[in-house]
Amino acid sequence: MNDSKRILPILLVSLLVGCIVFPLGLVQEVQAESSSVEEALAAEGLALVALRNDTMDMNQDGEPDAIRVVVILNSSSDWTEIELRLYGLHKDKEVQQEKYMAFTGQSNASLVYDAWSEGEHALRLEFIDQDGEKITTLQLPTYILKPALKIPQLMLDLDAPGWIETGDDCSINRIFADETGPRYDAAGIRTFSGAPFTVLDNQTVLDCSHWPAGEYTLKEAYRNDLGQTTEYSLNVSIHNRPAPAFSMTIIGNENVTDNPCEITMTPNMIDVDFSTFEKIWTIQGSILPGNRSTTYDCTVLPAGVHLITLEVINNEKIRTVHGINLIRLPGIDISEDEAASLPSRSFGEDTPTKSVGWFSIGVLGLIVCVVVFMLLVRVKDEGDAGVLRNLGPTPMILADGSPDTEGLPTMTDHEDVLWRQHPDGTTDWWDNQLRIWHKW
Repeated sequence: MNDSKRILPILLVSLLVGCIVFPLGLVQEVQAESSSVEEALAAEGLALVALRNDTMDMNQDGEPDAIRVVVILNSSSDWTEIELRLYGLHKDKEVQQEKYMAFTGQSNASLVYDAWSEGEHALRLEFIDQDGEKITTLQLPTYILKPALKIPQLMLDLDAPGWIETGDDCSINRIFADETGPRYDAAGIRTFSGAPFTVLDNQTVLDCSHWPAGEYTLKEAYRNDLGQTTEYSLNVSIHNRPAPAFSMTIIGNENVTDNPCEITMTPNMIDVDFSTFEKIWTIQGSILPGNRSTTYDCTVLPAGVHLITLEVINNEKIRTVHGINLIRLPGIDISEDEAASLPSRSFGEDTPTKSVGWFSIGVLGLIVCVVVFMLLVRVKDEGDAGVLRNLGPTPMILADGSPDTEGLPTMTDHEDVLWRQHPDGTTDWWDNQLRIWHKW
């Protein structure tokens, strides 16, 4: 019993001594480092008056995400120039924040370290003289931080109809954000692939209205110098717009010229506005100037057979041509002069006929034989022998036989058709047979 009473005070004393000695060891280590920093600064005529490290919550989510380091220095020199460098080490990557000071007497500086990734961040502060030489280093605490800076983000936002056809309004918005890389001068590069033509980094909106039909897998990736990466992909399908489909309704076909006549174009496509399409009417191959409507008044046509065509061209320059043979009969009550100028009309058994004799037929046959003989034996002039017919447009090829792209960006679609794009967004396609470019 007496021994136990004696042992208990000894244990208490030993425990108390151990608790005191351990903190004193830490204090001595911090004091030694502080003394070393003060001596190095004193050699430059500087004195560290105060140093504060404050944690901050920039996005107010309850987690610290930044550290503010405030330094107060006193100089015994007439003029002092010094640079403070705050380093943060995280996952073997180190970032830096600088602050330049030029002062006389006493001055202070504030540096803010923003966490760029979640986890432990070891901080240290270096003092650099005006020659760029390090004066001393002060080791700061290690903090567990959760970043408030936005990590790299990418997105491709398609603005187009659900079913895209060539010529539809189509655009792709490139959305990008990175607060971390630029914050520490560690911005990276963006790569874009999948588009039929070259895409530059400064193109925030891509115009896909002039892209050829095809299946496109667009992909954009980004990586900054801190090792942060992100990517985004988008699938776009563009279908060939069909040619205009329409029919022609006729009123007055095979009627006499005394009756009205009208030809009307009837669209055969649902939800397609033909009002903006170009319409070209022709009579016997001659274009009717000024007529761009959906109807044609054929009452003015004389008696006879007339080939009437209508060509409709949509906004993408895709065209459709329909033609009809319109028959106009001479009127019944017409004068002899009008009858002489118009084609003859059959009145059945009442139609007057003229008899043609065999002598006339023989003379006509002889004349035909003579004409044919003269045509067969006629020899062309030597001057015309070397004239060649027009072979069409000059091929647009290089010396090796490949298409001449004139330095424009090109792509080949899924049907092996070569395309090139002009600076204004328009495109041409390569005709392998004629070896020329056609405007799309």
